[in-house]
Amino acid sequence: MSGGGADAASAHLPVMLAEVMDGLAVKRDGTYLDGTFGRGGHARKILQQLGPEGRLLAMDKDPDAIAVAASLAEGEPRLTLRRGSFADLAGWSPAQAGLDGVLFDLGVSSPQLDVAERGFSFAKDGPLDMRMDPESGESAAQWLARADEREIADVLWRHGEERQSRRIARAIVARRQEQPLQRTAQLAALIASVLPRGGSKIHPATRSFQAIRIHVNRELADLEVGLDAALSCLKPGGRMAVISFHSLEDRIVKQFMARHAKAPPADRRRPAVENFVPSLRLVGGATKAGEAELSANPRARSAVLRVAEKLAAVEPSSRRPPGAERRP
Repeated sequence: MSGGGADAASAHLPVMLAEVMDGLAVKRDGTYLDGTFGRGGHARKILQQLGPEGRLLAMDKDPDAIAVAASLAEGEPRLTLRRGSFADLAGWSPAQAGLDGVLFDLGVSSPQLDVAERGFSFAKDGPLDMRMDPESGESAAQWLARADEREIADVLWRHGEERQSRRIARAIVARRQEQPLQRTAQLAALIASVLPRGGSKIHPATRSFQAIRIHVNRELADLEVGLDAALSCLKPGGRMAVISFHSLEDRIVKQFMARHAKAPPADRRRPAVENFVPSLRLVGGATKAGEAELSANPRARSAVLRVAEKLAAVEPSSRRPPGAERRP
């Protein structure tokens, strides 16, 4: 499979590199996990900031990404690799030992989009695959061939916020009765035929391709599990940095961090939550790429970075009920 060599690695621009490094606050002797190695832009910078005793764990579902990581690991004893989803990080013994930082760079990478054979982009004709791990699960073509109209419409609406989801699903089911949808250009043209672009600069298939990719790769479900796993493996003072590229991802990240950092708002219809003890501290707010980066890498325009720090556990005896007074 193409796209996994040194040229792809050198051409890839890691998003908000400086901001991510500031957020992680890398310690020279710390242990960090990059749950989405990609082409290693963030990982290489972390390694530069680690000392001889530091350690970087790297994960990725994509075999091309792991091939790049393996090449880097040949001369780098501080780097340990595992092919798989970050949703499984809590089951990896090096991560169970405790982490000083975790990075998730979500979504599809530029090299994946740029290789037509991966089937992620409607801009380049290729097999309708979309799997980040092409050796696991079913492809987009296989799912579209078996899913019923209602399931397709639900996925397009939930994961792509596509208002014309039912119309597109109906067209897909009708077309596959005539011929199977096996190419990205086929699907893009079909969607465009039922959704005229009008004056919009956005291709009519944009939301549908996003939705199908998210569904095929279980991206949102994996994110929810991965965030819990990251929190469980972080040491007190350790930080998690998450880069999202669309509102569905960012909403999950924002709500997760807020749920662990802030007491839930009062609700007269529900019992009050007593003795809320935060497990995270928010580090800044939502950060976006600056103009200089956007001019060099327009794909960073939709990126949002959020950072949170794990707090030390509070012993039950040290907790004080709300309103309780201290004794003199």
